Amino acid sequence: MDYRKLAHEITELVGKKDNIVRLTHCATRLRFELHDISKAETEKLKALPGVITVVNNGGQYQVVVGNEVQQVYRAITQQMGSASRSEGSQSDSSNSKSPKQKHSWISRFISVISTTFTPVIPAIIGAGMIKAILAVLVLTGLVTTESQNYYILNTIADAAFYFMPILLAYGASIKFETSPILAMTIAGVLLHPGWSALMSEGKDVFFIGVPVRLTDYAGSVLPIIIVVWLMSYIERFADRVSPSMIKFFTKPMLVLLITAPLALVAIGPFGTYLNDLVAMGAEAINNRASWLIPLLMGTLQPFLIVTGTAWAMTPIATSQLTKSGYEMINGPGMLASNIAQGGATLAVALKTKNKKLKQLAASSGFTAVLGITEPSLYGVTLKLKKPLIAAMIGGGVAGVYAGLTGLVRYAFVSPGLAALPAFIGSNPMNIVHAIVTCLIAFVVTFALTWVIGFEDPVDEEEGDTNVKDDKAISEQHVKENTSGTQSAETTNAAVPVHNELRTHTIASPLQGELVHLDRVPDDVFSLGLLGKGTAIIPAKGELYAPITGEVTAFMDSKHAVKINGSDGEEVLIHIGVDTVNLKGRHFDSSIKVGDRVQRGDLLISFDIEAIKAEGYEVITPIIIANSDRFPDIKLENQSSVEVGTTIIHLSKQA
Repeated sequence: MDYRKLAHEITELVGKKDNIVRLTHCATRLRFELHDISKAETEKLKALPGVITVVNNGGQYQVVVGNEVQQVYRAITQQMGSASRSEGSQSDSSNSKSPKQKHSWISRFISVISTTFTPVIPAIIGAGMIKAILAVLVLTGLVTTESQNYYILNTIADAAFYFMPILLAYGASIKFETSPILAMTIAGVLLHPGWSALMSEGKDVFFIGVPVRLTDYAGSVLPIIIVVWLMSYIERFADRVSPSMIKFFTKPMLVLLITAPLALVAIGPFGTYLNDLVAMGAEAINNRASWLIPLLMGTLQPFLIVTGTAWAMTPIATSQLTKSGYEMINGPGMLASNIAQGGATLAVALKTKNKKLKQLAASSGFTAVLGITEPSLYGVTLKLKKPLIAAMIGGGVAGVYAGLTGLVRYAFVSPGLAALPAFIGSNPMNIVHAIVTCLIAFVVTFALTWVIGFEDPVDEEEGDTNVKDDKAISEQHVKENTSGTQSAETTNAAVPVHNELRTHTIASPLQGELVHLDRVPDDVFSLGLLGKGTAIIPAKGELYAPITGEVTAFMDSKHAVKINGSDGEEVLIHIGVDTVNLKGRHFDSSIKVGDRVQRGDLLISFDIEAIKAEGYEVITPIIIANSDRFPDIKLENQSSVEVGTTIIHLSKQA
C-alpha cells in the first residue's frame, strides 16, 4: 500500500489540512476533529482503497483503515508539516469562522474521554501485557511473588496505572487546548510524596482556613480530567491579564497558583466522589446481576463501536483495574464479542464463493479472534447483516457465561486469543472460564452464521468469459478507459513481440534550473500522486513543447497543458503552484485542445515577475501522467537547462 498517497487522499477528502483541528489514532482508526464536518466527503472516503469505512460519532470523524493505521497516521502528520498539530495544538485556521458543530452532552463526554485516553492507550496496554506475562511466569513457577525480579517487573507494570493522572493530563490538555506541561505539573501535585505524607499522618489539613479532604489520586481518572478542563479557562484568563513584557513569568505562575489549590481543595475531591459513585454503581449492578453487564457488552459491543460510544466505559474499567487489580466492566463482555466477530467472519470466509470476500473475511476474521474487530465488523459482518446478528447473539450467550462465572480481566489489553494471559490471576479458574467463554462465543456464532447464511455477493470477476479470458482485449479496454487517444502501439501492447526496452526522451520545455519534484510546494506533485517527473524553476517565461504529439488538455487559465506523444507518453506541464487562481492573467497562448505540436514549438508565454508579485510560485512540474506504462524512468540530475535539453528518459517494451 502507498501510505503517502492514501494519507494525501484522506487529508484532501476530510476538507484539507486547514479543516483539521487535531488528529489522533487508536488501533485501527484515524480520529479527526474537524472545524467544519460538512467539508468532509464521506462517500468518497469510503470508496478509497485502504479505507474500511467512516464513522462520524462521539464528536469525532473517524476513518477506519485497519492495522495500517500507524503508517497512515505518520504519513498524514508528515504531510501536515508538524506532528504537534496532530497532537492537539490548534491549526492556523482555528480561529476561522467555520460553523461550529453542535453535539449532545453525551457526544461531548465521549469525545473528551476518547481524546484523553487515546494517547494513553499504548502505555496502559504495554503495562497490561507485562502484568499478563508476569502472571504466566508466576503460574509456571519461573518467578515467585517474593523475588526481586517480580518486584521490579511489577513496578514497571504498575507505573502507568499509578501515574495515570499525569498521563491523562496530557490527553486532556490536547482536548481542552491548554498547556500539556502545566497540566502534567498539576497532576504531579496530586501525586506528590508530600501529599502522601499528609495522608499518612491522618491529621486535619487546611489551606488558608479551608478544610482540605485528603484523597489518594493514584490511578484516578475523572479528577484530573475535570481539573484540566478548569485549567484551560484559567490559562486563558492568565494570558489576558498578564502584561506582555512579563507574561513569560506571570502566566504559568498564575495558572499553577490558581489551579493547584482549587484541585486540592474542591475539584479533586469532587472528581473522586464522582469516580467512586460510578464505580459503586457498576459494582452494585454486578453484585445483583453478575451476568447483566457482560451480556450487554457481549451483545452490544459492535453497536458501541459503530456509534463511537465504546469509550464511555473506559474510565470505570481503568479505575477498577487501578484500585482492585482487575475489572469486570469491559473485558469479559468484550472478549465474548471479539471472539464472536471472528467466528462469524471466519464462517463467511469458508462459506462464500466470492474470492475477494473470502480473502477479506479470512484475514479480518483471524485478526478479530486476536482482539482487533474493526476490519471484520466494517468489512464483512456489518455489510452482510446476518453474520452481525449471529455475532451479537453469540457474544451475548458467551457474555452470560462470563458473568455467571465471575470472569474478570487483570490487565488492560484488547480482549482476544492473543490477550488470554490478561485473564490469568489470583483465581486459577479465571483463565479456564475465559477459554470456555471464547469457545462458546466462537462455536455458537459460527454455527448460527452457517445456518442462517447471508447474501453472497456476486464475484466481480464473473461475467463475460470471452472478455475475462482474453488478456489482449482486457488490457486494451483498460488503456482505452485511461487514455483519451489510442496509438497503434497501444493497440498492440497486449501482444509483445520481444522483451527489448525501447528508450525515448522528454526535452526541457523551459530555460531554468532543473530540480527534484519534491521541491514543488504542492503534495499532489511532490508526492508523485499524478505520476513521476521532475520540475524546473524557469528563468524565462516561455514554455515550449517537450515532445511531438497532440494537445489533449489545456486549461482556460492557460497555466497547464497536457500532450500525448506518438510513443504513448502523456506529459503534463503545470506552470507554477495554485496559478489557476490567476484566471489567465499574465499568461498568453493560442493553442487549443486537438492541436498537433512539434517538439520545440512555443506553447505558452508568461510573465514570471508579475506572477511572483501576486504571491505565486513559478516552479513548474513536468509529469509523466501515465508513468505506470514505463517500467524504467530516468531523470537527469539537477542543473541549469536550456529549452530542448533532455531531462527525462522513458523506456518500455518495444
